[in-house]
Order: sequence, then C-alpha cells, then structure tokens
Amino acid sequence: MIQTSVLEAALEAAVSTGADYAEIFAEDTVRGLLQFVDDSVKDTMNEHSVGVGVRVFKGVQSAYACSSGLSPESVMAAAKKAARMIAADGKGRYSHLVQSTCRNVNPAARIGSSIPLADKVTLVRRAYRAAREYSSEVSQANIRLLDYDRNILIATSDGLMVTDRQVRSRIAINAVASAGNVNQVGYNAPGASKGYEFFDEIDLEAVAKDAARQAVTMLHADYCPAGRMPVAIDNGFGGVIFHEACGHSLEAQAVSRGMSEFAGKLGQRVASEKVTAIDDGTIPGAWGSVNIDDEGTPNRKRVLIEKGILKSYLVDKLNGRRMGLETTASSRRQDYTFAPTSRMTNTFLAPGTDTDEAIIRSIDFGLYAKKMGGGSVNPVTGEFNFAVNEGYLVRNGQICEPVRGASLIGKGSEVIRNIDMVGMNLRREQGVCGASSGSVPTDVGQPMIRVSEITVGGRK
Repeated sequence: MIQTSVLEAALEAAVSTGADYAEIFAEDTVRGLLQFVDDSVKDTMNEHSVGVGVRVFKGVQSAYACSSGLSPESVMAAAKKAARMIAADGKGRYSHLVQSTCRNVNPAARIGSSIPLADKVTLVRRAYRAAREYSSEVSQANIRLLDYDRNILIATSDGLMVTDRQVRSRIAINAVASAGNVNQVGYNAPGASKGYEFFDEIDLEAVAKDAARQAVTMLHADYCPAGRMPVAIDNGFGGVIFHEACGHSLEAQAVSRGMSEFAGKLGQRVASEKVTAIDDGTIPGAWGSVNIDDEGTPNRKRVLIEKGILKSYLVDKLNGRRMGLETTASSRRQDYTFAPTSRMTNTFLAPGTDTDEAIIRSIDFGLYAKKMGGGSVNPVTGEFNFAVNEGYLVRNGQICEPVRGASLIGKGSEVIRNIDMVGMNLRREQGVCGASSGSVPTDVGQPMIRVSEITVGGRK
C-alpha cells in the first residue's frame, strides 16, 4: 500500500518536534450500497475512500492530522502537520519497521465489489417480496444491501508494521404495516464480517417475514401501561441497553476523564452476581470482529464484568497512558479522518442458568420486551430511555396481548444490579455505534434476562 521507506521517513518527520510516539494509519476502502423500494432499485452507490492519518503522542497529549490519498507527498504532509501540532521540545526516536502478521479469523470468499449488480438486485428482491407477501397490511418494504472492503496498514515509531483486510456484508429490512392513518415498522438487519457467502448462510425470506410480522403485530396492539414493574428483555438486540447505558461508560475515553460512573471501581461489585459482561473482537465472522484494532494490536476477548465484579475497562493506547493501564486492543475508528479511541466490538451478557420459560413464569404482572429499539443515554450518569419496538404484557406467568408505545427508563448501573434471572440462549444482533471516533460496526447481545423492577413508559 505504501513503501516502507516512505513510512519510515514519515515517522521520522512525525517525531522530529519531540513526540515520543507516532503512528501512521493508511486506508483503502470500498463501500457499496443498494437501496430497493417499491419493487425497484431506488439508489446504488460505490464509494472509494483512500487516505492516511498520522497521530503523535507526547506524554498524555496527542495530535492528529490526515490527508486524502496515499502518495508519498500525502503521507509526509500529514506527518509534518501532526509534528507541528504537538510542538514539544527535542527530537523523538523511531525504530525501523518490521512487518508483522495477524491471524485472520474473518476470511471472506465473495467480496461485495465483485458481485454483479444483477445478482445484488435478485438478492434484495427476494427479501422485498417475502416481506410484502407476508400480509396485505404490509404497505411498504425498504431493503438496503451494504458491503465493505477495508484494507488498512498501520506503522508506528515502535517499529510495528501490520496490514489487515476487513470485509463485511449486511442487509437491512424495514417493513411497514398500515391501517388507516396508523403505521408500524418492523426491522431486521443481519450482518457479518464475511463476504456475500453470508447471505447463503441465513434464511433471507424468514428474516424478511419476521420484520413484516413485527410490523403487523404492533399494528393491532393497544398502548402499554406505564409504571414500575418487572420486565423480561429478550435475547439479541436487548443487549443494546447494556451497550449504551453501561458499555460506553466502560470505555477508557470516558473513564480517564472521570466522566463514567464506573471510574475507580475496578475490583468492586457493580452488578448482580448473575451478570457477566464480555467484549470479544475475536469471534469468527461476527459483525464487530476485527483481527487487529486500529492501533495494530491483535484483538482479544475482554471480560468486563465477571459475576458482578468489574474486571476491566476497554482501553486504547492514549487513554491507557492517562490511566496507567495497558491497551486491551479496544481502539477503533470509522476511517482515516478520525483519530481512534476506545470502543466496543461484540459486546454481550454471558448466558446464565435460567430457562426462558422460568423467567416468564416468574412475572405476575409485567412486560416482555421482545424487540428493543433505539433510545438516548446520558454517558456520564448512565441514565437511559429506550423504545420497545415489540412488547407484550405478562400476566400470571403467561405472555398475553401485544402492546406498543412502551419504553424502558432507568440508569445503567441500577439496571445491572436488578438483573435477577439470566437465560441460557445467547443471541447477538448487529448495529452501528457512533461516538467521537466515528461510526463503527458492533454486535450487541444477551440471553433473555429479567430485571426485577424498572420504570416502563407508556400511555396508560
């Protein structure tokens, strides 16, 4: 991608004003998008992004500069700009680069850019028709097909030089059900760190029909009652609550600045003993997996909370310096225009010992949140408000009528203390997480859990 001599010259320039560490991140990425609405192609896009970013450290201070293109001139321009920004005393040192290799846990066979447009259209039309044919009440289906082919190179003043190829594929299905002036939406969006072979591994029609089922079910639902009650949160995307309300507070970027409710609590009990939370970027083929993080560190499995005890933060190199901790291979960025920082990969609550049936039977009156939606979180306090896209009332240990308009309102640290039952069937779903280093692909997941008491927002 870039000659070693160019990289070494740029690293020498980057540390020339006194930086004690320099890092070059080069990227060549192709992104594809096909959008399908009303049984026809609405939009296609093939975007090619090429550029380089250079970051320098002096102690716990940092500077970052980037440039489009991968020419020697672009690389050197970014290096010199970063050096000027750090403006320290003296001259830093760099080591000659030694090529490293990384273990590839995400091999891809059929890269999206190599797939003919006609084949992509056939694929999305299958999903579209399955959703529309589910019910006459399904008035619209919107299908988006996405693929990514990201090639990166990382070189540092420590002498590290490593490359990686990160391929992802995803299909997002929105189904709209309508009756009069009322519309309800169902959504599924499976994805993986794989090529187009991923779509041969899933039942695409079943995924589309399930999105339609969600919409039709909620179309005929009454509004949810409000109040404090026990809630069973289903597996899969239910894990978004931990991701948003707790996961971001475990990222070193927040912890190092004292902007996390978990700061200074390593080794302390922060959750119910039923709770073990993991961030694992090494799961083969998982949407959030990467062979190396965006600082070049081989990825790993990180146990964040074990049986309620806080065991680890998600640490990148810069914030690790600020906290006196080693990196946990948790540094990520959207692309070369962003400096990296600590982020999640595949984050989930580990399976427990309770059956789903036992969890439901334990609730006299409460809510079964089958499908979670989006929401808002205060990252400092952990306070959140999340929509329940598909919910059901539970009476006398039985799942009863569907309800819409429900939301879960609480505080992350309180909710994880109130988890008193954890199921055995772990499932992960895919999303895109936005933060200071841009938008990155992440998995969220959990088995079914019971929160003994939480505030449910509703209209009754």
